[in-house]
Amino acid sequence: MRAAVMGSPIGHSLSPYLHRAAYQAMGLGGWSYEAFECDEARLPELLAGLGPVRGQAGAGEDAWAGLSLTMPLKRAVLPLLDTVSETAVEVGGANTVIFQNGRRHGDNTDVYGIERALAEAGVPAPRSATVLGGGATAASALAALRNLGLHAATLLVRDPARAGETAAVAERLGVALAVETFDKLDARTGVDLVVSTLPGGAADVFAGRLARVPALFDVVYSPWPTGAAAAVQAAGGTVIGGFEMLLHQAVRQVRLMTGITDVPIEAMRAAGQSEILRRTAAQAR
Repeated sequence: MRAAVMGSPIGHSLSPYLHRAAYQAMGLGGWSYEAFECDEARLPELLAGLGPVRGQAGAGEDAWAGLSLTMPLKRAVLPLLDTVSETAVEVGGANTVIFQNGRRHGDNTDVYGIERALAEAGVPAPRSATVLGGGATAASALAALRNLGLHAATLLVRDPARAGETAAVAERLGVALAVETFDKLDARTGVDLVVSTLPGGAADVFAGRLARVPALFDVVYSPWPTGAAAAVQAAGGTVIGGFEMLLHQAVRQVRLMTGITDVPIEAMRAAGQSEILRRTAAQAR
């Protein structure tokens, strides 16, 4: 069986290391997991050319089981799917495609990944939250917070006019969302949790102001810790990194793609952390 991760750029993805570690620990010797560079323009052609899928007549060991999707494909894939989970519909994006009986089913495991990462860190039910950034990951964060019982949040972005899709997600979720600019951050740190969905190091400029928050979830996983995470940790706050989210969403993907519920999370964790350390050492040389 075959699976892969697609996106652009894709060379940095840890997904191959996580999924391959799972297959090895589960004894799935006939499974492979690849990485394909793919942008929005190429996605329809690439999906159509994948070949036989699991459950189709004549599909053999090379049949496709599923795909992991990263940016910029999570929203672009929706019109190309036969069915979509309620979660993926709510957040307006699918990071997972499951092939079964010639059909494409879209799901979103990012939401689950965020929920599990927060629970693992001892932050299972924040009563208030501020989210930095307005992209697809911010939408998944809002869905996770809703699932944990939070029905109001603040979104801080550079340009509120560009946060329309995420505001629409909040409306579908039933979350009352206040959209403001980053200069309002000082007034929005008196919360249980700040979630930064900003790209690598972008939240570090706010490190001094974020140090006062009791918990920070920074979706960056390398380099780690970010300046913002280090500031919160030094002040005694709880810090959750992006690797935990990545790990748990991959665990859910493996379950969906293989149909096996007992997934070796610790083997996946070790493989991902080992690769992060290898990259860090290589960059230091």
